[in-house]
Amino acid sequence: MSDNPSMIPGAPEPNGAGAPQQPAPSQLQAAQPQQPQAAQSGQPQAAGYTSAQQSQGAPSQQGQPQAPQQPQAAASVGSAQAGYVQPGAPQPPYVQQPYAGGYAAPQYAYAPAQAAQPKKGGKGGWIALGIILFAIVFVFTIGALSCSHTVSSLTSGADAFSSMSDEIITLGDSVGVIDMMGTIQYDGSSCSPEGLRDLLKEAEENPDIKAVVLRVDSGGGTATAGEEMAAYVRDFSKPIVVSSASMNCSAAYEISSQADYIYVNETTAIGAIGTIMQVQDISGLLDMLGIKTENIASADSKDSSYGTRPLTDEERQYYQDLVDEINETFIQNVADGRGMSVEEVRELATGLQFAGKTSVENGIADEIGTYDDALGKAAELGGISGENYEVVNLTSTSSDLGYLMDLLGADSGSALDDIDLSQLSAEDLVNLLKEEGVLS
Repeated sequence: MSDNPSMIPGAPEPNGAGAPQQPAPSQLQAAQPQQPQAAQSGQPQAAGYTSAQQSQGAPSQQGQPQAPQQPQAAASVGSAQAGYVQPGAPQPPYVQQPYAGGYAAPQYAYAPAQAAQPKKGGKGGWIALGIILFAIVFVFTIGALSCSHTVSSLTSGADAFSSMSDEIITLGDSVGVIDMMGTIQYDGSSCSPEGLRDLLKEAEENPDIKAVVLRVDSGGGTATAGEEMAAYVRDFSKPIVVSSASMNCSAAYEISSQADYIYVNETTAIGAIGTIMQVQDISGLLDMLGIKTENIASADSKDSSYGTRPLTDEERQYYQDLVDEINETFIQNVADGRGMSVEEVRELATGLQFAGKTSVENGIADEIGTYDDALGKAAELGGISGENYEVVNLTSTSSDLGYLMDLLGADSGSALDDIDLSQLSAEDLVNLLKEEGVLS
């Protein structure tokens, strides 16, 4: 065999050790220990072919197993590890596996797949880790939802449970509280017709709630929303007492005027009976910027409120009449709610606010008093004797976190006073609430 290092291991060498040869008579006796190959073989075998045959386990060419080959003489190709053999070097035992005859190149394509098997195991490990992480997140999510549901269900007559959830729990004579704080508009909150209607309905259907305190801190809002909410307060079958905070103006006052009694603080801004409509004219700014707007409308005045041109005199008078008509509804509602004449209310309908003392003097409000005074008055009007009544807040808070903060930070006035709720576990807290009758 040639010692040329560029020789391809496993390829038959022309007229060399890898090619079939006729043994000389002098070598015949030396080759006697070697068992003859199967008669069906008859083809030269490449030295580098054996490992591929072992990995594939291919059958023999004619379906018959080939006899195992014994150690070869020095002149034969021996180990597939070296690719060629030095003459006279001792060779390790060589075992010939059955093969399909010839050299099949596509068989080597399976080797990369076998080498990639450990990567499958690694990918499986990542999948297992992902499943574990998902299980952990799932458990914590269920726990958080359970905690959120538990906290959002904490309602009772005590101040610590004064937030509203899906069901109001009362333990006797109660005064309901509705917080109306913010702009009067259509947003589904207690400052909207739909929200206030639902809260009043809930108070009306609860036999333990004898009266309602409407806690107002609002500067007004949409005229139509105020009109609807005023009707709901007027038609409520139980007494309603208004407790005015810093401001009770415009549409908020229209609603308050339908209550049975109105409390104000001395510094409360209340009233501002009036209606306003604003139309911006930005046509001059558009001209400075070189912006031209073409309005394609079905009528000449359809674009009058878009601000791209000044109002005409006719349009300005039209909008003034519209505002006056809406304001007459406001004045009439206040007159009906406060038991005053339309002329008396019209004199007060300057659009300006009144301080607390002045509002009591001109009949806009009834009395200077605090939130607690309003609760007492509501209990009195509701036929509750003494101070043995509960206060139930009917208004939904903004989040479950608010419920939890109220629970942990409020003074409940019950058996919970002697317990530090912040030190309780979730299980202990649930058991305690069951004992208190808050949870079933």
